[in-house]
Amino acid sequence: MDKIIINEKVRELVDCAHKVYKDHFPAETCFERAVFFSWGCTIGDCTFCYMSTQPEGKKPTETKRTIESILAEFVLCKHLGWDIGFFTGGIGVFSPKEMEFLLQSIYSILGEKIWLSVGAVPEPILKRYLPYIKGVVGSTETINPILHKVVCPSKPLEPYEKMFVTAKELGLLRAMTFIVGMGETHSDLELLKAFIVKYDINKIHVYGLIPQEGTMFEKSAVPTAEEQAWWIAQLRIAFPVLDIQCGVWEDRVERIALLLEAGSNSISKFKATKLFGTAIALDIEKQAKKAGRIFKGTLTQVPQVNWEEEVQKLPFSEELKIKIKQKLLEEYVSRMTRNVNKRLANV
Repeated sequence: MDKIIINEKVRELVDCAHKVYKDHFPAETCFERAVFFSWGCTIGDCTFCYMSTQPEGKKPTETKRTIESILAEFVLCKHLGWDIGFFTGGIGVFSPKEMEFLLQSIYSILGEKIWLSVGAVPEPILKRYLPYIKGVVGSTETINPILHKVVCPSKPLEPYEKMFVTAKELGLLRAMTFIVGMGETHSDLELLKAFIVKYDINKIHVYGLIPQEGTMFEKSAVPTAEEQAWWIAQLRIAFPVLDIQCGVWEDRVERIALLLEAGSNSISKFKATKLFGTAIALDIEKQAKKAGRIFKGTLTQVPQVNWEEEVQKLPFSEELKIKIKQKLLEEYVSRMTRNVNKRLANV
């Protein structure tokens, strides 16, 4: 694995942020799973997003995952010790009634509330979801107003700002997303900090741009580990108790230790079900150890769970439980087991 090299000034910044982290958090980390419910979106024109590249003839409401697939993934997350980063998908794909059913079902599985990211949710709908969610995530992406109009032409910040105000009044936590590499500059840091203060943001997901084929960024360079670490470290120093998540793709695993040292609490964006048990997954756990963190949960060991028994306990119809079991055993668990066995065979 290639060693990450950063300049002296950024190294000093990371070291400072690392000290701030250690003063306020335990030496541990985890994988946070963002569970998607669709691959289409009724907005569909964010210029960095893979959802903007879906075929024009495909209705966003036809891109939903099956209910059993979604719920099977939550059963899996629970027993693998993964935190739920948020439940998300295309804006407008599920009706409030459908979403409420899903949130209630997810709560039945996890026994705890989750973060929800489904666009700017109005107050009446937030009140319906209150029994099942602990916070809302605004997919803000960038706070630079000029850049935001370019990357999210039909997704202005104002509705999210209104949602954050309402969420706080309702006692919900507030989170936001920020993507490094779309054109922001270091001078935008002050805008970002001011936004966090204004809306009393509790958590931020700091991603690195993933150049998607068919978007305006498809030929863009991947932001460096140093650049992503700079943003995380600056935020950790400015906001010592802010929950910061670093998003990494499978081609960027070698930067995880640096991003954790820069002050990240957790890791996301990894294709954890597809690549579970692989050498890449093992490297993530090693990166956490390299950064001096205990890795909670697992990306490499299939838990010894009676999956059929666990699903049978759930308060769903027998028909739905059969479908969930089938998804779990025939798709998720079988693939994960194959990956682990293949890796061990090559050791």
